[in-house]
Parts: sequence; structure tokens; C-alpha cells
Amino acid sequence: MSATLFRYVVRTYLGFAVGILCALVTVFLVVDFVDRSRMYTGEGWVWSVVVLYANKALLCVQQLGPAALLLAAGAAVSSLRKRGEVTAMRALSFGPKALYLPVGVCVALACVGLIAFDEWVVVQAGIRVDEITTQRFNRWGDWGMYHTPKQWFRRGDHIFYLRSGSAQEGFVDVAILTVTPDFRLARRVDARSMRPVEGTRWKLEGVVERTFTRDGQSSVRELDEVEYDLGASARTFRIRPGRPEQMRVPVLREQITARGEVGLATRQFSLVLHNRFAYPLAGLPAALLAVGLALRPGRKGNLTVALVEGLLISVIMWGLMVVARTLVLSERLSPVLAAWFPVALLVVAAALLWLRGEGRLGRGGG
Repeated sequence: MSATLFRYVVRTYLGFAVGILCALVTVFLVVDFVDRSRMYTGEGWVWSVVVLYANKALLCVQQLGPAALLLAAGAAVSSLRKRGEVTAMRALSFGPKALYLPVGVCVALACVGLIAFDEWVVVQAGIRVDEITTQRFNRWGDWGMYHTPKQWFRRGDHIFYLRSGSAQEGFVDVAILTVTPDFRLARRVDARSMRPVEGTRWKLEGVVERTFTRDGQSSVRELDEVEYDLGASARTFRIRPGRPEQMRVPVLREQITARGEVGLATRQFSLVLHNRFAYPLAGLPAALLAVGLALRPGRKGNLTVALVEGLLISVIMWGLMVVARTLVLSERLSPVLAAWFPVALLVVAAALLWLRGEGRLGRGGG
């Protein structure tokens, strides 16, 4: 393939990609501002809104990036076709690879960049958006769902109710229930404080211990200080508050393990972890699918048709992701399948269209 032609297609594609991404981000931010403008009040609100929407713009780049890559692929090829340049390439014996290859290389690099951008920029931008929205404009939404400290944990046959404190400094005003395999309460320990000692041993102060037998009898004893082996170390309670989307990959992995150890839900965290890679990478097969659609036999270089096709694919994929997320949270679908199924579907569609264009599947175009 000619290096000159490769660079020309790359420049054409990048021009459309940057322009479409900027247009999508601008439209989204304008619509969002108009919808929420009534809540922006108070002294110095203008600067707060500027900072807020600067961070929202970063979020939009990550959210709309794959769609922009898809739309740009169809628009770029349609533009080349409209100017007769695709016909000229064929006349010079350049096949569809002359378009697939440069677009694919650009999109692959962009997808890797979006993953890194999400990991190192978007995570912090999301935290900043929540801070400004809650603290400056007093709009809490579902903030409490993710930031309220967890208090109930289960580890083995122990159920912990830790009202306040941390794993490093210890907990205050705790209750520990010990249950039998048939989930009968065997012991309850209430303590003023609970601090880690070593391994799975904890020092409890101000203790009231109640034990229960199968025949309904109970006994109570009070202790100023006592140590228990609770089968859980301080690391067991390393549960971080916050949205999983605002956690980096190492933290997500840690939280999935930690939450699983104490009986907390992990499915949303697993879905976010896989989507950190699956969502940006979906832009690659989506863009190649758009190239194949733009090269269909009998297709004219119509930019409007290319954009409509791209938007239709984006809407279908977005719908699949919403349904998959719902199924994950309702425990009807695994997070891995939910994250990667849309990508796999795009890969299959792009491959079938390419094979058809090459004449290896049904009747190909010239």
C-alpha cells in the first residue's frame, strides 16, 4: 500500500473524528447546561459552572469517543467516495484494505488512548464533578448510595455491624453475631470499641457477650477487655466508598476481592472493570463496520446516510449495554458477558461485511 495514500486517508479520517467528537461534546454540554441551569445559583456560581463543565467535557470525551470514531469512519469513506477517490483507488488496483488499514490503525490507537484517558483523567474528573454538584450546588442525586459507609459485613459464621471507624484505627460501637450453619444465632457480642491486634485477632473493650443454646437458654457476661479470633483481619474491612466508575483498575480489583470476602455485592464493580476496556475497544469493530457499510455496492457518497447509519449502530449498542447492565444488577447475566457481548457482536458484523465485500460470502461488490 502506498505510504502517501495511507497518510492521506489518515488525515481525512482524523479530520472527521476530531470535528465530530467536538460537535458531540458541545451538543451534549449545551443540552445539559440548559436542562440544569436553574440549579446554578449563589455567589461565584459562574466560575464553579466553568470548572464543572470543564470536567464534564472530559467525561463526555470518554463516553462519546467510541461513537465519534464510528461516525467518523463512515463519514470519511463516504466523503472519499463522493469525490470519486474510492473509484480512483480501485482503478489503481488499491482494494478495500487501502481504507480499512489506515482507519483501523487510527481507531486502534485511539481506543488504547481512551482506556488510558479513562484510567488517569476521567476517574479524577468524575470525582470533581460530584464534589462541585453536591458541595457547591447542593444536588445530591444518588451520591449517598455510593458514599455512605458500609456497616454490615459477613465473614464465615460471623456477621459484623460496625457503626463507625476504620480498619486501620479500629471501630466504635460494634455488634458481632455468630450464627450456626443452619443460621441460628449462637452468640452476640456488643462492644464499645474493636481494634486489630495481629492476624485475625481483635481487642474488644466494653464487652457484653450473650450466648444462646438450642434449647432457648441464654447467658450474659460483661468484660472490660477481651481478645477474640474473629476469622477476619483488618484488611478484610478495606471497603472504600465511592462510585466504581471513579476508581482506577487496581482499586477496582481490590474492592471486588474485599467486597466478595465480606458478602457485599461485587457485580457492578466487575462490570465497570470489564467496561473500562470493553467500552473503548468497541470503537474499533464499530468503525470497521462503518467502513464496510460505506463501501457497499451501489452505495453513493452520502454523508447524511453515513451519519444516520452510525447513529443507528450507536443507539443499538447503547440499548444493548443498558439492558445488559440491568441484567447484571439483577443477577441474571455475568458481568464479563455483559461487557464483552456488544464488542463481540460488532466484531462478527464487521467481519461478515468485510467477507461479503471481498466476495467470500455471498455476492461481493466491485
